[in-house]
Amino acid sequence: MRVVIAEDSVLLRDGLTRLLTDRGMEVVGAVGDGEALLALVDQLAGASTESGGESGGGVPDVVVADVRMPPTHTDEGVRACIELRARHPEVGTLVLSQYVEERYASELLASTTRGVGYLLKDRVAEVREFVDAVSRVAAGGTALDPEVVAQLLGRSRRHDTLEALTPREREVLGLMAEGRSNTAVARQLVVSDGAVEKHVSNIFLKLGLTQSPEDHRRVLAVLRYLNS
Repeated sequence: MRVVIAEDSVLLRDGLTRLLTDRGMEVVGAVGDGEALLALVDQLAGASTESGGESGGGVPDVVVADVRMPPTHTDEGVRACIELRARHPEVGTLVLSQYVEERYASELLASTTRGVGYLLKDRVAEVREFVDAVSRVAAGGTALDPEVVAQLLGRSRRHDTLEALTPREREVLGLMAEGRSNTAVARQLVVSDGAVEKHVSNIFLKLGLTQSPEDHRRVLAVLRYLNS
């Protein structure tokens, strides 16, 4: 797995590089600002094109980036990730933040939840969970910090857009938004896989998400939840 890290703190950047490298991932670049991130991924993509897409080159599988980076330390990191998704949609983007910034999370998740994550920096200390989140995003999945999900759920309740769902169905949808599979949801809630499947089916029905070969109902349900 190929990873690019974008973090202006040299100490944290080196720490992330060492952590991921020790777990078998290849850190192909580490930069300190958003512009450098975009330039590096474009460069890697260009190098792959020139070499005919030979194995070992090309864009990274995932980018791990801080929300706030130079020059203003406001939203340069998340802006760079949004631009990166437009230029290279095949690259997963995992954003790290000191605390929950609901607007940035919503903007990052506005178009799709495929290959995207938003974690609080404290989560890095939980090494197994962090590495799992990086792997999940790289594989096209979703990894959302539970605190991010809780805040977005609170907003959805204020707007009453998901009022048709039962409390348990909201709980299941919240865990889906964190990127968890039905089996993982069942384990978290201490219920059977069949019970979770029933809740998921009810969620699809109440949100009006009919089965279609062109659409991924699980992603659409999470998007409805996050953008409500």
